[in-house]
Amino acid sequence: MKKLFSRALFSYVLGIFVLLIVSGVILNQVVSNYVVLIAVLLTVYIVLLLMLLHVFDKYIKPIKKATKTVGKLVEGNYRARMHHPSYGSIGELSSRINQLARNLSELSIHEQMQSEQLATVFDNTVSGLVHIDQKGYIHLVNRKFLTMFGKKAKDYKGYLYYEVIPNEKIHETVQKAFLYEENVKESITHYKGIDKFYLEIVGAPIFNDRNMLKGAVLVIYDITEMKKLELTRKDFVANVSHELKTPITSIKGFSETLLDGAMDDEEARQKFIRIIYKESQRLQLLIEDLLTLSKLEKEEFQLNIVEVDVKQLLQDITPIMQSKAAKKNINVTINIDSDSTVKIDEDRVKQVILNLLDNAISYTPEDGNITLQVDEVRDQLHIRVSDTGIGIEQEALPRIFERFYRIDKARSRNTGGTGLGLAIAKHIVDVHDGKITVDSKVNEGTTFDVYLPKETAI
Repeated sequence: MKKLFSRALFSYVLGIFVLLIVSGVILNQVVSNYVVLIAVLLTVYIVLLLMLLHVFDKYIKPIKKATKTVGKLVEGNYRARMHHPSYGSIGELSSRINQLARNLSELSIHEQMQSEQLATVFDNTVSGLVHIDQKGYIHLVNRKFLTMFGKKAKDYKGYLYYEVIPNEKIHETVQKAFLYEENVKESITHYKGIDKFYLEIVGAPIFNDRNMLKGAVLVIYDITEMKKLELTRKDFVANVSHELKTPITSIKGFSETLLDGAMDDEEARQKFIRIIYKESQRLQLLIEDLLTLSKLEKEEFQLNIVEVDVKQLLQDITPIMQSKAAKKNINVTINIDSDSTVKIDEDRVKQVILNLLDNAISYTPEDGNITLQVDEVRDQLHIRVSDTGIGIEQEALPRIFERFYRIDKARSRNTGGTGLGLAIAKHIVDVHDGKITVDSKVNEGTTFDVYLPKETAI
């Protein structure tokens, strides 16, 4: 009975009651027995109320539940369900609504997963990405783009691309992509602080199903490493050509002089032949160093790892260097604080130490001092070569391991070096998974520190 006084049914109950009152007033004109009239009206009222309850429970209430459930689905609540024990058309309606809700829920989950996957791919792409709509407003930028150009995503989203991306080349790329409706490629140089980056910009137009232009995507590739490799290759070719040209020109020139008649002059002949021999020897050293570098850089290169006694290793090296140092009256001091054995490529490590000592002797004036210190630092073999030579300027230190890099080109060439010694030394240390560092002051001296694992992995 409580249902009859609920808000949903009260208006119907009141309406039936008013209808019966009006009917009673009308019937009162023709019926003289009021008891019978009231009894009939009361019976009719009860029957109508029972019929109302039946119709409400079977039709009105399920329809209201269905309407409420559909309303929640429209609002995006796909977990909403219609729970009502009904049969027939109402039961089928309830079943279909629940099935629709399940389908929408699955579709929503699927779309959310796809959206998250797409966002993950977009945000973690190694190239910078920018999505621009047909009006020029930025909708999306990924993490790589923010790394390249700085700021935060909120500083780009919702703004016109030419207002927030301060680069004319990028503006031209977007404009051409919109104008020609085809992929456009440009290259730019971008500075971030003091760092210089080379970027390749590709503007790709976006079309909808009706082949109408809907925007563009900017793809920004960081080609800095590739550009550096290209520049290194060009420098290498230019340097090799230059280094080979000098001895070849000397050999050719003095040979022509001999052939033109200098062969008859004993003193001139001996002088020119010695020069030719010296230049050919220098040419041979240069080619050998180039072949060594090429071999070290090959992917299939493998070290010949053997167990080496540290003291014995240095005893094999020192006589060669002390003999060369004695010619300049340079004092060589050797300190060995390690009596252990290490697993390294013996010949390659010897080459590193010889190159460092040879450099120290070449760039240390007469009566100078050179120290070779060998000890152990944790699980590493530490080799230090220090001298009291001419030193290296601070701005040149980051480049001394580059091929053919010479601080003083004229003086370096006079020492007989090829300009590849330190590059070879670094490569050998690198393939041992070690580390080489340098510290130097002009006119005070230079110190090289080499750290090699005591057990190098094969």
